Amino acid sequence: MKKFGLLLAGGIAAFILLSTIGPMVGLLVSVVLLYFIFKQFLKTKSIGGRIGLGIIGFIVLIASLHNVPAIIGIAAAYVLYLVYKKWNKSKVSKIIEADDPFSNFEKQWSELKQY
Repeated sequence: MKKFGLLLAGGIAAFILLSTIGPMVGLLVSVVLLYFIFKQFLKTKSIGGRIGLGIIGFIVLIASLHNVPAIIGIAAAYVLYLVYKKWNKSKVSKIIEADDPFSNFEKQWSELKQY
């Protein structure tokens, strides 16, 4: 039952991730453009250049706001990663050792051999 839930969550997350690839690419391109515009803005000494780069940066910033669904795609990618980790996690069972000397005979015998 647990595997079915993981499969269902992974399938939904994969579907959402595939449907938001376009906005994710658009957001990536606009963030890279904003980075380079900001670097050029800091390098520019003239007032006209700064005003022009500021206007271009504002336009690119507004364009990047239209790619907000990309955040949902990033969250879906994270959920898909968590499902993958949970799916491949091996079950670890705790071994409870009793203090009864007869139940741990092999262990005690190996300890006695060491002396």
